[in-house]
Amino acid sequence: MLITFEGLDLSGKSTQARMLLDRLASQGFEVVFIREPGGTDIGEKIRAILLDTENKGISDEAEFLLFSASRAQIVRERIQPALEAGAVVVCDRFYDSSTAYQGWGRGIPVSAVEAINMCAAAGLAPDVTFFLDLPVAEIERRLAIALKEKDRMESNGRAFYERVRNGYLEIARQQPRVTVLDATKPINELHEEVWRRVVARGAELGKHFEKEEA
Repeated sequence: MLITFEGLDLSGKSTQARMLLDRLASQGFEVVFIREPGGTDIGEKIRAILLDTENKGISDEAEFLLFSASRAQIVRERIQPALEAGAVVVCDRFYDSSTAYQGWGRGIPVSAVEAINMCAAAGLAPDVTFFLDLPVAEIERRLAIALKEKDRMESNGRAFYERVRNGYLEIARQQPRVTVLDATKPINELHEEVWRRVVARGAELGKHFEKEEA
């Protein structure tokens, strides 16, 4: 089962991904955590290029293809083997990030982004995706509080993030696998919403995450 978490920076998606990972592991399930970009030796080198503030001259297309290269490597090196072994894979970002950020945000044709996404992901599609939605003004507030120094991807303006957010919402409208969560809610309340959806989707796929009391 492939579960992905999406959202703007500091939306809380990474926290929710980790909470789900811990809950599944506590029940004895084999779980693999994936962070994008990165997660492999090659992917971490690509991540360093993408986040380096000195690389301001990188073109939008080069940025997208670097994200895709990192994804192609981690899919083949870690995600596919884990799924084939029966593990649950929890991803902190997957290809919806490219559609939202490079397609909607940067203006690369979405059809081109989606085609390369499928190639990079070897045709894999998430079984369930959570989009943690926050108003851009709240994202900016959190960035101002949390970060003294922004990386290259966090240094984009409000208009960019509005386009990205709209892209995510459009993906959610088109894809039944996407659950939109109000990321202003308390962390534990959000986790319970995530858990209920995972349990329901798991049952549809023959995976039963809630064990009966002894």
